[in-house]
Order: sequence, then C-alpha cells, then structure tokens
Amino acid sequence: MSALLSPLVTAYSYALEPIAPFTWFGVGISTLDVMAAARLCLALRQMREALYREHIRKHGSPVGVEHDKSFVRDIATTLTVVYGGEAMTGPMLGLPPSFMVSGVVPLMYAAMQWGADALPAVPAPFRELEMPLSILDGFSRAFLLCNLIPPTVTANARAALSTSAWTLLLTSFITANGGFFLTNMFSFLNPTPLALQTPPELRAYGWTTMDLWCAPLVTGLYALMTHAQPFWADAHGILAGLLGAGSAEKPVAAVDAETARAACALLLMVMFSVRTAKNFAPTKAEAKAVDKAKTGFKTQ
Repeated sequence: MSALLSPLVTAYSYALEPIAPFTWFGVGISTLDVMAAARLCLALRQMREALYREHIRKHGSPVGVEHDKSFVRDIATTLTVVYGGEAMTGPMLGLPPSFMVSGVVPLMYAAMQWGADALPAVPAPFRELEMPLSILDGFSRAFLLCNLIPPTVTANARAALSTSAWTLLLTSFITANGGFFLTNMFSFLNPTPLALQTPPELRAYGWTTMDLWCAPLVTGLYALMTHAQPFWADAHGILAGLLGAGSAEKPVAAVDAETARAACALLLMVMFSVRTAKNFAPTKAEAKAVDKAKTGFKTQ
C-alpha cells in the first residue's frame, strides 16, 4: 500500500512548493493553488455557457438573458464558490474568513477568472478531457478536506469544538459545499438576472450528489487515520480490534498525515473518475455507431 501511495506523497511535496513569481513578493502560492484555481475558473465558464445553451434550447431565443457581459458578476460568482462555505462556518467557529486576513488568494482567483473569460473559446466537457481532470480534482479536493478544513476545528481555542467529531464533519460538509449552494440558490451562473431558485442539492435526490457526501466522508477518514481528535483515535482502535489488527496492550498507531492525505486523494480520484465515466457514458445511438464502425472495419 505504501508503494502505491508514495508517488502521491512525492507529488504533493512538489505541488505544494511555493513558486515564482509569487515567491518574489513573499507570497506562498503553490503549483497546486494555481492549477486548482485555473480548473475552477474554466469549469465555471463551461457551466455558464452550458446554462446559456440550455436556456436557448428551452426558450428558442435569448429572451430574458442579460446581454451585457458583467465581469464583476463573474468575479462575484467565483469568490462565492471559493469562500461561501468558509464565510458560513467562520462565524460559528469564531474565526475570521481567510479573505478578511489576506487579499492575495482572492486577487489570484479574480485574475484567473479574467484570464478564463478572455479566452476566445473553451471546449464543452467531454470524457477524454474530464477524465484526467478528475485526477486533478481528487488531488486538490483532498488537500482542502485534509489540510485546510480540519485545523479550523482541531486547533480551535474552544475545547468543546476542537474535540467534537460532529463539529469536524459538519464544518467539512458546509465549507466544501456552501459556496456552490449559495451560487446555485441565487442563480449566479444562469444567463438571466439574479433570482432565488431551489438549488440542486435541495431538489429530489439532491442528497445523492457525490460532492455533498464525499466531503465529510473523506475528512472523517483522514481524521480516523491520523487520530485528529480523541473520538477518532478510539474509533480507530475499536475498528482495528474488530478486524483483528490491534489489541488492548498495543493501541493502534496513527497513520502519518502525508500518507493519510495520499490515501484520501487516491479514493477521491477513483470516485471522481467513476462519476466522469458514468456521466459521459456513450448513448445507445453512439454505442451502435461505434459497433457498426468496428464491424465495417473487420469486414474490409
């Protein structure tokens, strides 16, 4: 297992190194930060264009569409996605949101969104494009769920919060999903004026959305392996005992943080890749066309 995870551990060590030109100004922006920001900003543009096409298909014309492009709205959308969840959990944890402490990362996202919108065109999502991006998504999401969110709880000054497993899972759930929840609720990505709407998470079977439940699942798994709180250390010992891998005389040891993060990243990569394969599976007509082409090639 360690041989399988060691490449991911090494990849994180390189991806998290601060890079130029940011280091010239004493700013610790890493390769992973830049790649995650670029991925998000391009994805948001793809979503906006997809919703515009859906609007035209449904109405037959751009009726009700805001024709004047608003860069401010696009930036507000991006920053809401990035910081919406943090802005919700911060006051409950007694912590200022990170965008109130430093403007470096918000400015980076604003610049990245400007660059994404300035491109002449971006391709619509398709399987061959989304499959490798699913690997990047798992890599970056694991860093969020393992390194950025847990310390806001485990290092909290109030013991009632820092030792609460429920607080940890709830914080992960809200922080990771709150931004898109607000964005969808206020229809930021729609081509029409802002209006309240029911976000997909609250519609029928919205709870089955992978992004919703994978956040507390992965944070909980990371906490279990690293013994982030007393509850998880006890749970790890009980689980190891049930599996015959531990004993009362020799408590089960915690997994080091880097290996645990790599394991979570691998899990997320598999989950996101399976989702991509399912979402972009060929239709029956496409499958028949492929089979027909193969048959024709064989008979030549």
